[in-house]
Amino acid sequence: MKITEKIRTARELYLNRNAELRSDPLISSQLCELSARTEASRRASLESGVAEACRRCDEIEGGSCCGAGIEERYTTELLLINLILGAELPEARYSVEGCYFLHSRGCILFARDILCINYLCSRLQRELRHGDILSLQDATGKEMEAVFVLHNSIRNFLKK
Repeated sequence: MKITEKIRTARELYLNRNAELRSDPLISSQLCELSARTEASRRASLESGVAEACRRCDEIEGGSCCGAGIEERYTTELLLINLILGAELPEARYSVEGCYFLHSRGCILFARDILCINYLCSRLQRELRHGDILSLQDATGKEMEAVFVLHNSIRNFLKK
C-alpha cells in the first residue's frame, strides 16, 4: 500500500474510531507513556547535539538520512497513532528528495518508525561522546518500546 493510501486509511480510522480508542484504558495509558518517552528522547537528542547536527547536515551540508522512501516503513496504525497524538499528516510531499514526513522544520511526526528513532549515522557515532550516546540510546530505547507496545495494542483493538 502506498503512503498516501495508508494516510487515507489512517484518517478514516481516526474519524470513525478515535473516541473509542482514546476511551480504552490500556490504549489511553500507553498514549500517555509514548508521549512522555518521545519527549524524553527528543530532549536527549537536543542535549547530545544530535538534533542540531542533523539540522546542520540537512540544511547546510545538503545531506539527510530522511530520504524519499523511508515513509514506506510506516504502517496505517503508526499513522493513526500520530493523528491521535495531534500530528497533521501532509497532503503531499514537501521535498522530492525527502521522506514524506520531513518538512522544513524537521520530522512532523510524534510517533516515528523504529529505524527513524534508532538511526545514528557513522559520523555522529564517531563525534559524540560515549556518555551522550549511552544517554541517547537509553531514551530512544524506551521510546521504541513504547511505540512497539502501543502499535500492537492498537492493531489488536482494531481487529475486534
